Amino acid sequence: MEMTRRELITALSATGLASAAPTPPAPPVSLAKCPSYDDDLTQVLGTMFDQLGGLGRIVKNKTVTVKLNLTGSPALKFQGRPLGVTHYSHPKMVGAVAHLLNKAGAKRVRFVESAWATSGPLEEYMLDSGWNVRQLKAIAPNIVFENTNALGTSKTYPRFKVPGGGSIFPAFDLNKAYEETDVFMSMAKLKDHATCGITLAMKNIFGITPASIYGDDAGKNEPNESPTKGRVETCHNGKRQPSSCSPAEINTESSRESGYRMPRIVADLNAARPIDIALIDGIETVAGGEGPWIRGIRRVTPGLLIAGFNAVTTDTVGTAVMGYDPRAPKGVAPFLKCDNTLLLAEGLGLGSADLKKIEVRGITIEAAKYRFAV
Repeated sequence: MEMTRRELITALSATGLASAAPTPPAPPVSLAKCPSYDDDLTQVLGTMFDQLGGLGRIVKNKTVTVKLNLTGSPALKFQGRPLGVTHYSHPKMVGAVAHLLNKAGAKRVRFVESAWATSGPLEEYMLDSGWNVRQLKAIAPNIVFENTNALGTSKTYPRFKVPGGGSIFPAFDLNKAYEETDVFMSMAKLKDHATCGITLAMKNIFGITPASIYGDDAGKNEPNESPTKGRVETCHNGKRQPSSCSPAEINTESSRESGYRMPRIVADLNAARPIDIALIDGIETVAGGEGPWIRGIRRVTPGLLIAGFNAVTTDTVGTAVMGYDPRAPKGVAPFLKCDNTLLLAEGLGLGSADLKKIEVRGITIEAAKYRFAV
């Protein structure tokens, strides 16, 4: 039986050989022009995945869990526009991915998100966001949904240990959907981020942390299975600990700055629950921040899609496409007030953040470049 990347990293850490691990992997990334959501998304995405070796070899007869990007309340829109053309995953993209996964032979496709301020059914949250859930379900017979902001349909939270011990938390307790899957996909938007500089495939999975445990109104000793707040106090600012049933911080004397904490939490989450497929939607999005709650954001239309089978290399290409240096240190855009998550992840052996080592298929980075900085 072939060892997964997560199992390999864990095994190396347990034997003390992590420091002797080989150079971080640098699999190829596919770039494509796609000006509109009305284009044939299945054809464009299908070609991109074919350029990477095909979806079938990864998802056939497998359960695939797809982490969407539905950040912030559905009621909070930017300029009154549909959420999918600003800061949310677009329903047409989700439909195209569902079709391609089913065509490639996936046994089951589970769409997940830790829906803002609720533990109710994800379908209701999607309806509130303007989605036609019935139409999405009709694409394939094997589509299910799960709100991972709390236990949901599960009875326990499995624990995901951070290989090497972690930077902020040694492990994370997550919804069982992230354990009961063969393939994990992050479906992100191409966006700046007020705290982490950028939010692409890796930052997207910060949202897998359940607010029932890591939320501002989480229970002190046990999870609050009806959370109504975000994770600012526990994760961003470190003003409180997770519910005591879950692992506490390694060092409560460490920096409380969000620009220190959040990049490390994101990198550690990616080590604990690695991404197998990264897809970044840059057809229509926002620049200057991750959502309408950030003052000064603006609509942009890069007309791009980015895909890869390694989140670090995919995010590295995405960062370059946005006009930034993926290896920029803290103090240099886009990492003006934060550490560079790409370099932290590279340091954990998750993937290369060196453009010189990454083959880009499809169009070139220069042909795709769309500068996000004003």
